Amino acid sequence: MRRFISVLLMLLCTFSISGFLPVPQTGTNITIINRNNQIATQITDGDLIRIQITLLQPVTEQDRIDFKLGQKSLPVGTCVITKGSTRCTTESFPSLGWHWDPGGVLQDKRIIQAVNDNGEFMGQSNPITVLPRPVVMVHGFLSNWKTWTTYLDPNGYLASLGLHGFAVGDGQVTGELNVGSPASPAARTNTIAQNAEILGQYISEVKQRTGAEMVDLVVHSMGGMISRYYIDRVMQERDVAQLIMLGSPMGGSDCAVLPAALGFYLPASIEIRPSYMMGVFNQQITHRRGVEFYDLGGTAISDAFKSPCTDVPNDTVVSFGSINAISLQASKMNETHSDLTFASAVFENFVKPLLQKPAGSFLSQPDPAPPEQSQSPLEFTRVYTGHVETGNSTELTINIEPNINVAAFALYDPSRSVTTIVRGASGNVIVLDPQTNGFIRVDDPASLLYLGYGFQNPRPGPWKVTVQATEATPSTGTDFAISVYFVGGAKLETKSSNLIPQLNEKVELDAELSLNGQPLKIKEAKAFIRGSEGTNETLDFSAGQNISTRWTPRNPGMYAVDIVVTGLAPDGSTIERTGFLSVEVQPNPGKLQITFNLFLLIAAIVLVLFGILYGIVKLTRHVRR
Repeated sequence: MRRFISVLLMLLCTFSISGFLPVPQTGTNITIINRNNQIATQITDGDLIRIQITLLQPVTEQDRIDFKLGQKSLPVGTCVITKGSTRCTTESFPSLGWHWDPGGVLQDKRIIQAVNDNGEFMGQSNPITVLPRPVVMVHGFLSNWKTWTTYLDPNGYLASLGLHGFAVGDGQVTGELNVGSPASPAARTNTIAQNAEILGQYISEVKQRTGAEMVDLVVHSMGGMISRYYIDRVMQERDVAQLIMLGSPMGGSDCAVLPAALGFYLPASIEIRPSYMMGVFNQQITHRRGVEFYDLGGTAISDAFKSPCTDVPNDTVVSFGSINAISLQASKMNETHSDLTFASAVFENFVKPLLQKPAGSFLSQPDPAPPEQSQSPLEFTRVYTGHVETGNSTELTINIEPNINVAAFALYDPSRSVTTIVRGASGNVIVLDPQTNGFIRVDDPASLLYLGYGFQNPRPGPWKVTVQATEATPSTGTDFAISVYFVGGAKLETKSSNLIPQLNEKVELDAELSLNGQPLKIKEAKAFIRGSEGTNETLDFSAGQNISTRWTPRNPGMYAVDIVVTGLAPDGSTIERTGFLSVEVQPNPGKLQITFNLFLLIAAIVLVLFGILYGIVKLTRHVRR
């Protein structure tokens, strides 16, 4: 019986959770060394580690050691034991994906195997506990942490994977973004840069609380821009495993012109505009620091006449083209923008597989070149703004010229309470419905629009749009903005000589209107310039073709520059178009240096005066003695 037990024990010694292995070299010791240079028996997925092997006897010849992870024998590191030595250690590397095997199989214990140059098995480590990375979620424009409820609930999406989730603003650690609140549309928001600093502090506290060195970022909409800025400008050393975006407009959203026209949610509503994202943000925020970017675009709308304010396909406010405005790994799903943080299909088919990425599947991403700047493919008329009192209505006239294939209307009302009546060029009221006109009502207060509808091959002439208050309209009434874009007809090209000018630097604004490639005469043009601090300025252009005007910014900050032109078609009919630019004025570095030098001078004078006063007091005491 004793002999049987001895044989059984010998057999068991040759087994491990990694399978049947040869007996390791006697005395071989394989350990994980953490970033504090300590032997670790527990790590969190993504921690920076080194692997060390120590032999009982020195090697007689130099020997390379390859380390492999788990049953799949995945190569994870290598080191060389020099002749006469007993030990070698790998370079530091992140243990990304160690908590998962392919297919989403959880692995909370890992064993490292060692093989030498000749393929001989050298030994294996004791089981190492691997905890999962925490997940940090970042909400978007006009939203808050509650958009992630289905992820955070005790029985929510993340709990089903055994993951700990944190949503910025949820109170688990300190930090709250300011991307605007529907309750206070006129209040100022933070810039993307300011919100990125808050995100950085939030991530830092999550790491302190969990002991993790890396987190996954799962973000929605504008949260993608904030996270990109964090990775590029704020992150000191890599602590983001991957950036998983849902409907983040890498090329901005044309729908942002609606709240911006009312002066709402500044400067955030300017930063979302395509001209800012493509002309300013994407030209500067290019560093990835090795982090992989993923972005899921909703494609619920594919017909142009059903798309209120952006190109198709889109999720109502973000086009799939905007998702792909920078180099990244893009996917699409038939979802709306508001549903991307709730839909189970989004989690199961997009987010979950990324959170379960196994070791060996994390690829370090190089920094791409800045994308080419391009104009929006949509041609907008002016953005019509107004105010409607309780019990009243406001009527607008919108001219649709000949040869327009699609006219799409979008209405933004922060109270989400008005109704609209549309009369075509014939004067008849058009009954709006989802099939014929793509009529939609978006009840999500975080959305960039409230009502949307469109028309294929609309009859040319003046169209009347009546905005009518309802019983739900606040007693003080409500502001509204309406945008209209056309497919077909004339095209307007606008540009600024500099989208990132210095303070007091002259900026030239240009406009050119054309039809079928032929320049048209512009009889009137104005530039409406709205600053993020609430300033307003209007500049006139001279009439003609290829017109221009000059603007000298007097204050630093973000500016929406809307160039509205009225031109004449060959048949004498009027054409109206608007180009939407974004300019970020930089403080004058010379003045900053003068201010700093003045501060140093004043400080020096104060110190000298303090020294003199101290000397006088000391001398007076000495005389009294």
